[in-house]
Amino acid sequence: MTLDGAKKVLAIEAEALLRLKDSLDGGFVDLMEKVLVCKGRVVVSGMGKSGLIAHKIAATLASTGTPALFLHPSEALHGDLGMVTADDVVFALSNSGETEELVRLAPFIKRLGAFLASATGSRKSTLARVSDLHITVPIDQEACPLGLAPMASTTAQLALGDALAAALIERRGFKADDFARLHPGGKLGKRLMRVNELMHKGREIPRVAPETLLKDAIYEISSKKLGMTVVTDGEGRLEGVITDGDMRRLFQAHGGNVLDWPAADCASRKPLTIRPEAMAVQALGIMESRKITSLVVVDEESRVEGVLHLHDLWGLQMI
Repeated sequence: MTLDGAKKVLAIEAEALLRLKDSLDGGFVDLMEKVLVCKGRVVVSGMGKSGLIAHKIAATLASTGTPALFLHPSEALHGDLGMVTADDVVFALSNSGETEELVRLAPFIKRLGAFLASATGSRKSTLARVSDLHITVPIDQEACPLGLAPMASTTAQLALGDALAAALIERRGFKADDFARLHPGGKLGKRLMRVNELMHKGREIPRVAPETLLKDAIYEISSKKLGMTVVTDGEGRLEGVITDGDMRRLFQAHGGNVLDWPAADCASRKPLTIRPEAMAVQALGIMESRKITSLVVVDEESRVEGVLHLHDLWGLQMI
């Protein structure tokens, strides 16, 4: 295929999305409202390429706060229909609306008492007529040069599923916190973690009193291996921070005499801090913008709760 041919494919699919946008009406809103009050799950179903799109829609819904699963129409006719309950919303995808397995499945879904919604290319199709709610996905032509493989139709189905998921996110008030709870693994899960889940705490915190001599503070810094120590008062409130860089500057300016100075005289008095409930990616942004390697984690009364090091945040870059 030539470059012009490839661009034609994209143009056809882009046109399909624009037609879908213009055709969406109150039926889309009705489906969203039905899902919002659904006591069960959204069961997404489709055959062939529409089935693959249905898989993705179910996964997107589930990951954004709407319990959902994929149901294979053929397997449903041979026992998997047991996945469906009267509390569910079944969302069936078929460009033609005449997919045999879905048409055969429809009356059994209705018999169970589940709500049946469908998305097809024509509201006159069999599947559209037997559904409780129908959304038309109008396609003038497929992008396939042979006019056979579903391309524009599946692109539009996918976009419709994304639009539904996005609308539900807004209506539910689904937040990054909720998203994090559903994505605990991998790079994404770590990026959405809280500072208090990654910080060094308890005995891992390098800590000295204001009167501690710098030579003893150096030992604390070395033993805790975070390149710094906090200076706290008797109640654990932050009074300052001493870093490796602070010590180098002190030695350059005053020589070995500083070893017998109290920590309070050597510390940076107003270090950057962060709250334990802040997002880890926020801490990463602060460290990168200010070119520092550690952040002290404090509560609302400036009591030290932990220390977060740049090494703890490796892998949090935006994905």
